[in-house]
Amino acid sequence: MSSEPTPPPSGRPEELPALEPVKSVIPAQSAPAAPAGVRPLTALLVVIAGAALASTLVLWQRLATIQEQLARQSADSGTQAIEARTLARQAHEQARDAVAKQAVLETRLNEVALQRGQLEELMQSLSISRDENLLVDIEASLRLAMQQTQLTGSHEPLLAALRTADQRLARTPQPRLARLRAAIARDVDRIKAASVLDVPGVLARLDELVRQVDDLPVLNAVPVRTSAADAARKPAQPVPPARPEWWRQWVDAVVQEARGLVRVSRIDQPEAVLLAPEQAFFLRENMKLKLLNARLSLLARQVDAARSDVAIATAALHKYFDPASRRTQAAATQLQQVQGQLRATDLPRIDETLAALAAVGAGR
Repeated sequence: MSSEPTPPPSGRPEELPALEPVKSVIPAQSAPAAPAGVRPLTALLVVIAGAALASTLVLWQRLATIQEQLARQSADSGTQAIEARTLARQAHEQARDAVAKQAVLETRLNEVALQRGQLEELMQSLSISRDENLLVDIEASLRLAMQQTQLTGSHEPLLAALRTADQRLARTPQPRLARLRAAIARDVDRIKAASVLDVPGVLARLDELVRQVDDLPVLNAVPVRTSAADAARKPAQPVPPARPEWWRQWVDAVVQEARGLVRVSRIDQPEAVLLAPEQAFFLRENMKLKLLNARLSLLARQVDAARSDVAIATAALHKYFDPASRRTQAAATQLQQVQGQLRATDLPRIDETLAALAAVGAGR
């Protein structure tokens, strides 16, 4: 029985060598006949050898098929390995690109976050600066209104400034400005409730008194006799019946002359008696100057000085002018009313609003 050929280690199987026919060596000379038991054994061996050869061939074919399959699978595995290496290289490159893109995106995100923070700070600073400018503008307008109130003696400029400030604050929706608006509302109510000196009315009374001074009769003035011209200007009156006696008319004329030469009256002020007719002009002018000084002091908001000048004018009126005259009495009444109106009144202040402005400006 022949030995089996050794298959190649790898690769496609080589072609099987051709089997040589088994030749029986028959000696040339005739051998003696084999015994009867030997022939069946030989035939059996031949059959076994043929079966072994056939199984060897089948195994060799199967081995060749397996080798082909292994070679094919090895080639496929190599191809797949190459593809896997290619895919791994591509994945590595993609991962590297993704890392680079992620780094770029992180850098941009940091830049965007930084820009957003800067924008928020800028917007906050703009908002704060706008509020600060608004507060500064409101404070300046209120202080200017306070000066106008002191100059004019009227609370209307201050009220107008407070209302304007409240309207401007209402257009700014800031919660921290609500306290300032409440302070403005309380100051407005306080100013409305305060009593303020009626400067125009007092000035009108003083001007009227200045015009009436020239018509006031002094205390020691001689009664003015009506002349013929004055009598002619008077409206015609019914003519009384003519007196029967001419001497009675002459006596009446003499009595009238005597009454004009002598006048008896009671004067409690000696200075009024000693006042010369020429000095009455300077007395009236001095009284006018006192009233005009009171007017100027009132315009300058010096109420005490105005009261002092009005008191001097009132004393001169009672001292040198006739108290029984209606004009003197009317002038004295007006001076008394002016003296009552010239009371020391404090102008309304807005301390609460100014304090609230300072607190909001300081950020408290």
